[in-house]
Amino acid sequence: MGYYLNSNKVFSLYESEVKKPYFVDKTGMLNELIPLVDQGNNHICLTRPRRFGKSVMASMIGAFFSKGFDSSGIFDSLKIATEVNYREYMNQYDVIYIDFSEAANESSDYQEFIMTIKEILQEDLREHFPAVRFRAKGTVIQDLRMIHEYTGSSFVFVFDEWDCIFHKRYITRDDKENFINFLASLTKGTGYVSLSYMTGVLPIAKYSSGSTINNFFEYTMATDDLYSEYFGFTEDEVDELYSRYKERTPNPLIAREDLKYWYDGYHTPSSERMYNPRSVVEALTRNQIRSYWKATGSYSEISTYIMNDRANVKKDVALMVAGEAVKANVEEFAATAMNLRTRNEILSAMVVYGFLNYEDGKVHIPNKELMDEFARIIREKEDLGYIYNLAAVSERMLSATLKGDTKTMEEILQYAHDTESPLLDYNNETELTAIVNLVYLSSRDIYYVEREDKAGQGYVDFIFYPEKQGDDGIILELKVDDTPETAIQQIIDRKYILKFQGKMAEKKRHTGRILMVGIGYSKKDKKHHCKIEVV
Repeated sequence: MGYYLNSNKVFSLYESEVKKPYFVDKTGMLNELIPLVDQGNNHICLTRPRRFGKSVMASMIGAFFSKGFDSSGIFDSLKIATEVNYREYMNQYDVIYIDFSEAANESSDYQEFIMTIKEILQEDLREHFPAVRFRAKGTVIQDLRMIHEYTGSSFVFVFDEWDCIFHKRYITRDDKENFINFLASLTKGTGYVSLSYMTGVLPIAKYSSGSTINNFFEYTMATDDLYSEYFGFTEDEVDELYSRYKERTPNPLIAREDLKYWYDGYHTPSSERMYNPRSVVEALTRNQIRSYWKATGSYSEISTYIMNDRANVKKDVALMVAGEAVKANVEEFAATAMNLRTRNEILSAMVVYGFLNYEDGKVHIPNKELMDEFARIIREKEDLGYIYNLAAVSERMLSATLKGDTKTMEEILQYAHDTESPLLDYNNETELTAIVNLVYLSSRDIYYVEREDKAGQGYVDFIFYPEKQGDDGIILELKVDDTPETAIQQIIDRKYILKFQGKMAEKKRHTGRILMVGIGYSKKDKKHHCKIEVV
């Protein structure tokens, strides 16, 4: 066994994952790859945002195919063992597994990075195949060709975090091109490759000029269904994990719907719901619902674009924070130098990095975990102008509502209306809904907020479910060119209160008052009118 060739590391990594209490069996992926390995000379690249299980899948593939160890102790108890021919392929291949992030993090420039990889791999090959007469000054690629010619051996390549080097400050445009050429020459047009499996965040097609590395078939979360079920957690998988959580946790504090509200919201191209797997596991392990999102350098760069309103994305962000989806032409674009020029490029980059979800030609903020991150930026960055100003009054708006101070509520809504904002024309309730969402932004810290959800005999605009025992609940209905009294009557007639009471009963949580809030806007006099009744 070597450092890259048939490394024990990959076996240990996957074995430790299998032993964890919230492990999800995704070995069905192996059944998809076995025919590709059998055919030989297949190359696939799967790009996904961070925290979506890419490295676990890579270690699984390496642990299954590698000759370096006996993996039956792991895989015999997993789903792949039900396949009649699985033992014909388990531990039958020389696997070269490279996590590029290791060398990238330990290098100070590109030359050190690439030479480290080449030298270690060459040492592994020459030690493992001593009978082959290698050229004294031969390259890694020449060594691989000679091994194949003399022994007939072929390899499974597993490349994890292929793009991590592109995020290093020391990388240049020429370095990027040289690295792409290295990957191409290592895998393209060679007889020694049974399968090249590559994973990362960035799409390779955007960094490969012409036909440099066109041997890879690329599969992304936004546009490709194939393999999508193996990255992220499905509804059924989260149901199973939650059952385990309830069985093994002495004092479970998490409700099943909390996992959906916080970590769901991503979709495959065929609209299957997907959860952020890392956050789900962290929450169940710690018995605590909160944000486990880890901000990245890419996130900081993109937030700078928002603050500077590059390509006029400020309006889009405002609408998305207000709960709306916005149209976008997602091109799987993500420039590591962050030289994004157009609105579509910026929104596409947000999708690639997992900050937004893309579905049916629109992008939106997928869940509370990400919504909180965007809300934090909005409330902290004065550079965002009118968006910051609207969010800044949200604590006053919530306080006025709880006090029944409709005069202050009307003043704040009027301020929002009069702010120099390109956001709204106030022609319909959707636009009014967006503004109301922004001016109640701070409520998300202490309320579980649902909007336009089925309640009673119709759809309610907003329900604020309190997170703490004894706090007041809020049911809010909006009307354009109608009165707040009509809005409150709709709450009563359509029995929205039943929805609120049912949800709180599920949570086994007692509340204080239930506030029925009606907000009307008159297009004629450009005024807002508010009314509150207490149940």
